[in-house]
Amino acid sequence: MGKASIIIYITVAFLVLFLVSYSPKNSTNHRHRRLKLRSNYTFTPPHHHYHHDPIPFDPLVADIERRREDKEWEKQYFEHSHPELVTHDSAPAHESQPEWEDFMDAEDYLNDEEKFNVTNRLVLLFPKIDVNPNDGFVTEPELTEWNLQQAQKEVMHRTQREMELHDKNHDGFVSFSEYDPPSWVQNSDNTSFGYDMGWWKEEHFNASDADGDGLLNITEFNDFLHPADSKNPKLLQWLCKEEVRERDTDKDGKINFKEFFHGLFDLVRNYDDETHNSSHDSDDSMETPAKHLFAQLDKDGDGYLSNVELLPIIGKLHPSEHYYAKQQADYIISQADNDKDGRLTLTEMVDNPYVFYSAIFSDEEEEYEYHDEFR
Repeated sequence: MGKASIIIYITVAFLVLFLVSYSPKNSTNHRHRRLKLRSNYTFTPPHHHYHHDPIPFDPLVADIERRREDKEWEKQYFEHSHPELVTHDSAPAHESQPEWEDFMDAEDYLNDEEKFNVTNRLVLLFPKIDVNPNDGFVTEPELTEWNLQQAQKEVMHRTQREMELHDKNHDGFVSFSEYDPPSWVQNSDNTSFGYDMGWWKEEHFNASDADGDGLLNITEFNDFLHPADSKNPKLLQWLCKEEVRERDTDKDGKINFKEFFHGLFDLVRNYDDETHNSSHDSDDSMETPAKHLFAQLDKDGDGYLSNVELLPIIGKLHPSEHYYAKQQADYIISQADNDKDGRLTLTEMVDNPYVFYSAIFSDEEEEYEYHDEFR
């Protein structure tokens, strides 16, 4: 970035801060919301196919969330590993507010009342998002890439935590003998939570072992836990095989049109058009496009889809983090783009802070006390 660009950007940033600080609507148009950090860790199974938690927008807040989540993870793991030592005589505590003093970086973004100053954060983050090109506007590809980077950091953090849990000899690798499936897998039948026999089993493990050495390094273990984001051909083929196993109701080892139409086709359509609601469409109206897609996938024309023939749509059946990053970017722009030019200025972002921080703010208004986090 040239010296002239830096001077212009600093001037614009200070102007935005001045206007926001003295704008009458700053204190009247925003609902009062109390900061409530997320805690996404759970010992329960992940949602299969359909649900994805919001991607953290602000890396500073995400770091605070991850550290608090680590404490909760340690607590839950201890309770599951040593239930005999857990006492139940204490009343459940309410979620505590952020312990800002533990995070020195956060102190720069607190006002005198120790409330998080979102405006200052957006001013700081804007030039980090506006990079390709650096032109004073945040576009959908730039915001998608930003969201993707934040999502990948969060995913890898959890993978590293799981790696520490399963790498019992601390050699930096996980063998299948070391790996213990989640407790909800060990205590369930083979089809619980939408996962058939292959999930968390040796075939899944071996497909994740890209170099075939019988051990999973951190990258392979991350693929094992998050196969939708893998570029490993063996793992993608395994995903296709699992789809056949789950959808093959007559157990002939292949997917006929009926099995494709009642399940897989809706997932593909929902991926292609996230606003689509399949409940509004009749089977008759959807049968023709379903048959057309089925015929495209059925390369050998035998009237069935094999696991290999599902490969072209496996990314739509198991959306990657990039898909959700773009989905979130599209939503943010649709909400914050005041002039509807398809991109965001710093002013538009500052004028619509809840769109970026909605994942960490509660909409619930307290009966006796209101807290406005935006100063």
